[in-house]
Amino acid sequence: MSLAKYQELLAPIYQFLQCETPDEWITEAKKAENLPVLLLDHLICELKAGQTAMWLIRKYAADKKSGEALLEWFQPYEKFVYKKEGSLESLAEHYKLSKEIVPKSDSNFGQDLIDKMVLLIKEELHHFYQVLEIMVARGIDYENITASRYAKGMMTHVRTHESAILVDKLICGAYIEARSCERFAKLAPHLDDELCKFYISLLRSEARHYEDYLALAEQVAGEDISGRVKFFGEIEAELISSPDDDFKFHSGKPKERS
Repeated sequence: MSLAKYQELLAPIYQFLQCETPDEWITEAKKAENLPVLLLDHLICELKAGQTAMWLIRKYAADKKSGEALLEWFQPYEKFVYKKEGSLESLAEHYKLSKEIVPKSDSNFGQDLIDKMVLLIKEELHHFYQVLEIMVARGIDYENITASRYAKGMMTHVRTHESAILVDKLICGAYIEARSCERFAKLAPHLDDELCKFYISLLRSEARHYEDYLALAEQVAGEDISGRVKFFGEIEAELISSPDDDFKFHSGKPKERS
């Protein structure tokens, strides 16, 4: 990707996010001893991103049989993460969705949500496999780690009535994808050539994911959502820029160690 294309791709991301990743996080992230946890958390984040998209399809867009097909698609990845069952080789057989996802007959936005979220899921699961490939090649074993405060910190502010809950979840999804894109770009120059090229290769899809989430939020709301976007942007920026005891891919500013 040329420098001009790189800057063109990232410009809307920086306009959307209300703060940039703190330099202190980059300093911590580029330490060799933190690479295993960074890759582990990235791996899990890819699965969670796919699970969120699957949940949205199953709850709001797809018929029952399609929902069951989605659960079946995810099962090998979830067994790997939660039960440590399977391997890189066995996961290679489960990349493609074998059945068509059919929208509910009464959904006004179902097909659009399905089209955008199925593409997102395919890419997230492919990224999951790529991260795992890198881990295996580098002798980094999979292990369970705790989740960061980031996603939960935004989701606690989601409204609880329909269709507001869907609009808010879609806006949160847009911020998570935009922040991932921004961090890939910030971190890539500080990593070895393989990881640098890998993270740069993810930018285009992550940038589109944020746009898809935002477009769906606007479509579902059917009205101006700029107030909610600003609201969640402030929460997201606070989570990213405030001191954080934890270090993960979406953690805040690392606290100074005494």
